[in-house]
Amino acid sequence: MHPARLRPALTPWLRGLVAWPSVCAVCGGWPRAPVCPACVARFAAPRARCDTCARPVPAEVVRCGACLHEPGPLDACVAAVDYAFPWDRLIARFKFRGEPGWADPLVLRLLEAPGAAALIAQADVIAPIPMLPARLAERGHHPAWELARRLAADRPRGTAQPEALVRLRDTPAQHRLDAGARRLNLRGAFAPHPAVAPHLVGRRVLLVDDVFTTGATLHTAAAALRQAGCAAVTALVLARTPPPA
Repeated sequence: MHPARLRPALTPWLRGLVAWPSVCAVCGGWPRAPVCPACVARFAAPRARCDTCARPVPAEVVRCGACLHEPGPLDACVAAVDYAFPWDRLIARFKFRGEPGWADPLVLRLLEAPGAAALIAQADVIAPIPMLPARLAERGHHPAWELARRLAADRPRGTAQPEALVRLRDTPAQHRLDAGARRLNLRGAFAPHPAVAPHLVGRRVLLVDDVFTTGATLHTAAAALRQAGCAAVTALVLARTPPPA
């Protein structure tokens, strides 16, 4: 048979490949979603967290002692999971190994996190923590923006704003520094984009990032937005690094 006559019969089959299930990246089960429901139930069970830093707290606690003692610039913060197995490995694939397709299954964890829906609904602007152009070129994609634009997919046009903040200077990698050094490292690192800044005054901004460790990055970004006149700044993160045992 001539190849051209095969094309109509093969096309539906080829199109169907994109909808085929995959192997669960955690348990290896087939057929499964990228992270199967059983693994989500096991490793992403909701837990009580501080309202403003997402630190795990006892069920009856609303705000942790650290945030009560020294309130930060965030009005609220929601984290989907702990930065631990298997999410640390999956986030590393998403961030560093050229696998931006992980944004879709990971954003589901954000959408299902307790309190996330309210933060998204209340936001006038959804903005990622910014990257330097050189780092963006190195990785090939901007992880926080991949999450932010998906979170805003059913919101009014313009809600997702990739340049609400810009990064003014390069800084050493945060994961190599302790908490105090992280804060000093990021001092003056963020500012509202000049073209966007006038539109942030009086607005509610939701910052999106992949991992909350000490809070230095999110707090520095939130402080810059506060100085720009934002009415409220909240945060939604994939994973929160658990405090030392």
